[in-house]
Amino acid sequence: MGADHPPEPEAEPNRILIDGSNVMHWKDNTPQIATLREVIGHLRGLGFAPGVVFDANAGYLLKGKYKHDDAMAGYLGLAEDWVMVVPKGTIADSYLLTVARDVDAPIVTNDRYRDWAGEYPEIAKPGRLIRGGYRDGVLWLDEIAAPVPA
Repeated sequence: MGADHPPEPEAEPNRILIDGSNVMHWKDNTPQIATLREVIGHLRGLGFAPGVVFDANAGYLLKGKYKHDDAMAGYLGLAEDWVMVVPKGTIADSYLLTVARDVDAPIVTNDRYRDWAGEYPEIAKPGRLIRGGYRDGVLWLDEIAAPVPA
């Protein structure tokens, strides 16, 4: 890599991203912070280090007003560095897909990102998009590749 190029972000072991604006609706189709906290807890229990990306309106949906990264991180019990609320007027999908590419992480979501498949062909790889939801009140997730032992 030449001196004219910034270093590429390094992939961190066991990173997994959550499409916060999608996952927060999984339980009863109602946006809930508790749903995200449960998914984060489940992923941590499996050995993953989760990060969350939200649409700009997530705070309105969850708390009735705009919330920045730091507030959303506090609600979720995550470091602010791994919670992103995208700027107003911005499509969160491109941010989420770019971060996932940069850190080589799968994404927990039920969105298939079909409109982005040309720009982000890796989303078609098995295990890149992890579906989930609730059945009879119990969280389920598609099979996820096991995290790297610490």
